[in-house]
Amino acid sequence: MNRKITLMDGAVGTSLWNIAEAAGVKKEPVWKYNIEHPEFIEELAKRYVEAGSEIILANTFGANGPAVERVSNYTSREVVAAGVKVAKRALEGTGVKLCMSMGPLTQLLEPYGDLEEEECAAIYEEMLDAGVGAGADIVIVQTFMDLEMMRVATEASKKYGVPVFCSLTFEKHGKTMFGNSVQDAIDTLGPLGIDAIGLNCSLGPDLALPIIREFSEKTDIPLLFKPNAGKPIMNDEGIVTSAYTAAKFAEEVRPALDFVSYIGGCCGSNPEFIKEIKKML
Repeated sequence: MNRKITLMDGAVGTSLWNIAEAAGVKKEPVWKYNIEHPEFIEELAKRYVEAGSEIILANTFGANGPAVERVSNYTSREVVAAGVKVAKRALEGTGVKLCMSMGPLTQLLEPYGDLEEEECAAIYEEMLDAGVGAGADIVIVQTFMDLEMMRVATEASKKYGVPVFCSLTFEKHGKTMFGNSVQDAIDTLGPLGIDAIGLNCSLGPDLALPIIREFSEKTDIPLLFKPNAGKPIMNDEGIVTSAYTAAKFAEEVRPALDFVSYIGGCCGSNPEFIKEIKKML
């Protein structure tokens, strides 16, 4: 088999909050750090590179226009461009690729909400203009549970001439919260010419594995797998920890190495988790 497995990164948001906390900086929407604390972004990027990541995600996931303008005086364009530029600077000379990340909007598309498709596309295009314009190598449309919104974001992304990865978030019964199945995702996104498909977030490796295996049985599109480090656990001192150690996480994602092309972690994972997967690879 000639399939290469590319190691991605772990969590961005929760990892940045940990860096902020260690620096005595309060928790904010993490996209604010792109402008107010770029050193946090640089530090995390360098940690993931040292751990072995070959693709890292820019800190742009939730930096869409409505979200940014609701709680700051910044524009989405400023925040996304800053996030890409600072990460690119940290990656100089490493050969590591930078992937700008776009997540779902809080508004719902018609008929569930009042967001029109054209308005939705324009919000994503503002992010894409800024992120690809600032040098992002790849776009990942991730953590979506509404396949229609994901289609709009993916169609917008495909206009920019860079590889596009699509990653949904599933419930443990194998469908998204909107009732979309693996087959629905393949049927909707496959014809758009995407470069990878798969899942991230919501589930730990144990519950996510059957879903990514189902993808492998139904499509030849390269697969992407970034499960959570299990549900967070609070100990008696009120400290929140991951349900998984890095070693246990790596062991539980091991079966996916038989069929995925891109692997990493999502919420609760960190550079230590990536180091453990790197050892297996």
